[in-house]
Amino acid sequence: MMVTMLVDVDHLLAVPIYDATRCGIGFHPLHGFFSIALYTAFCFIPKLRIVGIGLVIHMVLDSLDCQMTNGIWFL
Repeated sequence: MMVTMLVDVDHLLAVPIYDATRCGIGFHPLHGFFSIALYTAFCFIPKLRIVGIGLVIHMVLDSLDCQMTNGIWFL
């Protein structure tokens, strides 16, 4: 599950790379709504279940961070 943190590599595509007020959900390509739907589908495929759960947990935590930082809920 720790390998699912590699999904944050898409932060390197943003300009600036780090912005404390930016919410990653819906902004970064691997944090988009289509990607989140795909990660959720992974949870139902036995060979991808652990990766899917890790990615969904990652997105939930990013959404929680958006809520705490900006007051915006995305999931």
